[in-house]
Amino acid sequence: MGGKKPPRVIYWFRTDLRLHDSPALKAALDLQPEVLWPIFTWDPHYVYKVKGGVNRWQYLLDCQNDLSGSITKLNPKSKLFVLREGPQTLFPKLFKAWGVTHLVFERDTDTYAKERDRFVMQLAIKAGVEVITRYGRTLWDSDEVVAKNGGKPTMTIMQLQHAGQKIGQIPKPIPAPVSLPDPGETPLNFEHNEPDSRPDLNAEYRENKDKTYSTISGPTGDFAPETLEELGFPSATTPHRGGETIALKMLSDIIANKEYTATFKKPNTSPAAFEPQATTLLSPAMHFGSLSVRLFYWKSQEVVDGYGKGASSPPESLTGQLLFRDMYFAAQAGIGAPFLQTLNNSHVRFIPWHLPSKYTEDADNSDGPTTISGEYQVDSPVAEKWFQRWKYGVTGFPFVDALMRQLRQEGWIHHLGRHLVACFLTRGGCYIHWERGADVFEEWLLDHEPACNAGNWQWLSCTAFFSQFYRCYSPIAFGKKWDKSGALIRRYVPELKDLDEKYIYEPWKAPPQALAAAHVKIAGDGMGDAKEGVYPEPMLDFNERRTVCMNAMKVAYQIGLRGDDKKVKDGSWKKLFEDAGEKEMEGAEIPSDDNGSEADDAENENHKRPRKTRTGRKSDAVKEGPMDRHFKKVKAGS
Repeated sequence: MGGKKPPRVIYWFRTDLRLHDSPALKAALDLQPEVLWPIFTWDPHYVYKVKGGVNRWQYLLDCQNDLSGSITKLNPKSKLFVLREGPQTLFPKLFKAWGVTHLVFERDTDTYAKERDRFVMQLAIKAGVEVITRYGRTLWDSDEVVAKNGGKPTMTIMQLQHAGQKIGQIPKPIPAPVSLPDPGETPLNFEHNEPDSRPDLNAEYRENKDKTYSTISGPTGDFAPETLEELGFPSATTPHRGGETIALKMLSDIIANKEYTATFKKPNTSPAAFEPQATTLLSPAMHFGSLSVRLFYWKSQEVVDGYGKGASSPPESLTGQLLFRDMYFAAQAGIGAPFLQTLNNSHVRFIPWHLPSKYTEDADNSDGPTTISGEYQVDSPVAEKWFQRWKYGVTGFPFVDALMRQLRQEGWIHHLGRHLVACFLTRGGCYIHWERGADVFEEWLLDHEPACNAGNWQWLSCTAFFSQFYRCYSPIAFGKKWDKSGALIRRYVPELKDLDEKYIYEPWKAPPQALAAAHVKIAGDGMGDAKEGVYPEPMLDFNERRTVCMNAMKVAYQIGLRGDDKKVKDGSWKKLFEDAGEKEMEGAEIPSDDNGSEADDAENENHKRPRKTRTGRKSDAVKEGPMDRHFKKVKAGS
C-alpha cells in the first residue's frame, strides 16, 4: 500500500539568519521531515542591482558562517548549503533533482522580495511542492497591522499601537531547536544558470574578478558561504561583526545592565559616543535576522516591568525604538513600492528638491514609475558638488564630516547623527532630495532596512511622519551639546586632531597661530586626492542657507502637493511655485529662535574609496541655474 511520501523539506534562509525564535523554521520541523536542507541562494538582484558597500557584505558573510556553524553543532552532517544561483532559475531544478516535497521560508517584507517569492511559489505549485511561510521580521505581521488600521499605512506610532492592540499581544519568542534532521543528497546534475551582471551597481567596489557565480556549490564544491574574494571585494573596514552568536551575547550584556535597559531614552543618548557607542548597535543583527526582534522586545520589557519607578516608556524607550521599526514596516506594507520614493506616494509631501531621481517608464508596473537606483538629474552643478562633499565627509563642517566618515568607514552612525546629516543635506542647508541621502545610506549602512531608511529620510526631510521643518539641526551647536571637546571629530577627522577645542567645530574661525600649532591649513573643497594637513573650507554659509531652506519649505507646505498629485506627475507643479514667488530657494522670512542644539527631541511629534566625485549615471551637463548664481553672489560677498 502506498502511503504519504515522507516530507523532504528545503528551509530557505534569507533575512532570518538565526535558529532562535524562528516561526518558519519551527513550521518546517513540525513536519517531522525525513530530510531537511537549510539553504541560502545568492540572488543576483542584490549582488548586482542594489548598491551595497563591502562592510555590509562582510556582515552578511559573518551571519552565514555563524549560522552554518550553529547548524553543524546540532547535526554534524548538516550546515548552511549556500548555492550560487538566482532562486527563480534554481528552485525548479532543485525540486526535481532533490525530490523536494516542501519549501518553507520566513516571509519577506520588501517590494522586490515579495514579487520574487510570489514567482517562486508559483514554480513550487507547478512542481507539486507545498509552500509554508510565516512572518518573523517584525513584532506583528505588517499586513495584519495594515488590515487592523483600516487598510491604511501606519504613519504614527499610536496608529501602530492601536492596530497592535486589535491583533493581540506580541508573540513570545520560541526557543531554538535542539536537533535538526539530516540533509538529503545534493546532486547537481543540471545546468547552472549564470546571471547577467550588467549593470553592476557594485562594480566600483570590486578590485578583483567577480567569481560569485563561477560554480553553483562554490570553488571547493562544499556549498560553503561566499567570501569577499569570490565577490571581487577588498577587505572590509568595519569593526562591527555579525552572527547570531555575537548578537545574542550583545543582547545578554545589554539586558544584564538593568538600569541602562530600563531607563534608556533614545533622545538622551549621545551621537558623539564611540568605544562604546551610546546605543545597542543591534539594528544590523535585526536586519539580517541574526537576532529576533521579538526576543529583544520581551527581554527589554521584562527588565522594565521589574524595574518600577523611573523606567522609560515608548517612544523613547528600547521597546519604543522597536515599535518605530514596526511602524515603518507597516507603512511600507500599506503603501507598497511607492513608499520608497516621492512619485506616486500619496503620503509624502512634494518638495522641489535639487538632484531629483530619474524614473523607469514601465507600462506593466501597476505601481507606476519607480526610481532607477543611482540615477538622478543634476539640475544644479553647485548642488551636485555639495552632495559629493557631503557624501565623502568634506563639507568643511567637522561634525558632519566626522559622522559621514564614520559611516563610510564603519557602516554605522548613531541615530541622532543620522538626524543631523539628513537635515543638513535636505531642509537644513543643501535642499537636496532626500532620495539622494537614502541612496548613500542604502550603500553604506550595515543596518540598511528599506522601510526604515525611507521612513527616516522622509521624517528628517519633513516630507512625511514629521512636519516641524523650522526645527533645524545646527552642524555646530548640535555637536557642541554632546561633545564640547570634539572627541568624535578628532577620531574621524584626523586633520583637526590637534586643533584647540575653541575652534574644533568652526576651524575657519581659528587664527593663523592656532592653525599653525595644530599643523593644519583650511583650504580648498576636499575633493580629489586628500592632502595631509589640509581641511576644506565650509561649503556654504549655514545660517543663510538654513533661512533659504526654511522659506522654501514654507512655500512648499502652503502649496501642499503630495507625491501622487497629478500636477507632480505632469510637471505643472512648477507654475504653482513660480506663482507663489518661489525662485529656486527663496521665500518670506520665518522667525525662529531655535539655534539647532535642541532639535533632537523631534521624535515626539505625533508619537508619544578614494575621495573622488562619483556622480553615477546621471543626466548630461546642465545650464547654470538660479541656485548657482546665488551661490556665486555669496562667495563674492564673503
